[in-house]
Amino acid sequence: MAEKKSLKLNFIMNAILTMSSFLFPLISFPYVSRVLGPEGTGRVDFATSLIAYFLMFAQLGIPTYGVRACAKVRDDRRLLTKTAHELLIINLVMSMLSYAVLALGLIFVPVLRQDRMLYVVVSLTIIFNTIGMEWLYKALEQYTYITVRSIIFKLVALVAMFALIRTKGDYMIYGGITILASSASYLMNFFHARKYISLRPMGGYEFKPHLKAVMVFFAMACATTVYTNMDKVMLGVMISPDSVYVGYYGASTRIKSILVSIVTSLGTVLLPRASYYVQHGKMEEFRKISRKALNFVVLAATPLMLYFIFFARQGILLLSGEEYLGAVLPMQLIMPTLLFIGLTNILGIQILVPTGREKLVLYSVIVGAATDVVCNLLLIPNFQAAGAALSNMIAEAAVLIFQIVVLRHEVLEAFRSISYWKVGAGLLAGTAASLWVAGLGLGSFLSLVLSACLFFGAYALVLLLTKEQLVMELCKQLGRKIFKR
Repeated sequence: MAEKKSLKLNFIMNAILTMSSFLFPLISFPYVSRVLGPEGTGRVDFATSLIAYFLMFAQLGIPTYGVRACAKVRDDRRLLTKTAHELLIINLVMSMLSYAVLALGLIFVPVLRQDRMLYVVVSLTIIFNTIGMEWLYKALEQYTYITVRSIIFKLVALVAMFALIRTKGDYMIYGGITILASSASYLMNFFHARKYISLRPMGGYEFKPHLKAVMVFFAMACATTVYTNMDKVMLGVMISPDSVYVGYYGASTRIKSILVSIVTSLGTVLLPRASYYVQHGKMEEFRKISRKALNFVVLAATPLMLYFIFFARQGILLLSGEEYLGAVLPMQLIMPTLLFIGLTNILGIQILVPTGREKLVLYSVIVGAATDVVCNLLLIPNFQAAGAALSNMIAEAAVLIFQIVVLRHEVLEAFRSISYWKVGAGLLAGTAASLWVAGLGLGSFLSLVLSACLFFGAYALVLLLTKEQLVMELCKQLGRKIFKR
């Protein structure tokens, strides 16, 4: 019973963390995008996407592997300390190599020399992620600590954003504040880690047992980073790093990233618990949380996807302003990835990884990366930002199809248990209740507030009236808590 309560608390904390990630850009980006314009935000987006490759090399797949490895030994402080030290040492060595390659690039590559200091500032995320050992805290399910720490730094960054960004030339400050909001809090992790592990060297380290699995996760991270960041990089290279199209695409993906974090929040929390269940042979509990997670993704992703296709224009106007109207079509094209990524997060990270089949996840993301590169080469020259968005959507669909095929015998029953007709009825009701709001000529903020209340209200009402299983279960649990109080 305590374990279930802990899992619910983890989900609540991760939901709060997700909402903070939603509110931070919702409050800051409308201001920043209007001050810096598409060119300024495009430069930072390009730098962030480029540094993501160096970060990927430095992390070597440890962010995912570390959660599984530490979750398995979390009940033994000595083994946990040894495992954490081994992974941290590997991480530090790879970070130094990554910085060496970046330094050579900044010296010899002309396109990087133009904004050298911006790349240096954004690259701080490499060392912050390394010493932060976020994978250790996730393995120990310390989501309350992660959430509180993250919110504090986001609030500091928010104040700095409004205080320091004044002109179009302040894009470098914007890059630094972005790193402060996303990664600087990892500094606290290193010193706080002594609560769970010893920070003193203990000797007798064994790196070889980790390397095989780490390299698989690294290859997986490579392929994933390719098709999640390649769109901006290829836009910047094929068009121009300071092109407005990079800014347009960045605005559309920023909104998508916020929504994806909401959809995948449950899967993030379940990875250490799923690994723990598999390690201790509790396969029925493992299958049960997997079924619920798939149902949750369908219930959450489909209405978000459809709503933001309908109201993409209002969302872009609110967050970015009229200069970014070129981001409306890319945003509409990329919205189906909410559902695709939500499902692959469960199938890959929660089902395949805990059961030791990470190679299949690797193959799926290689398919996605190859698909993305080919589609970008074909579509970006003619369709710019819209071509990049369409390429990303096709790539995510390819990943999902691959994972469904390899897991078809294990997940078909879980997919069949989802009440698609109830979800469909809710979507139709939400569409009918809200679509007319777009024609009222209200401001973007009022249009979004009114239409969201009508759309999601009607959707939820239909799910309640049709007694959708997961919704009813959540309502019963909420009712019991209220009754007890």
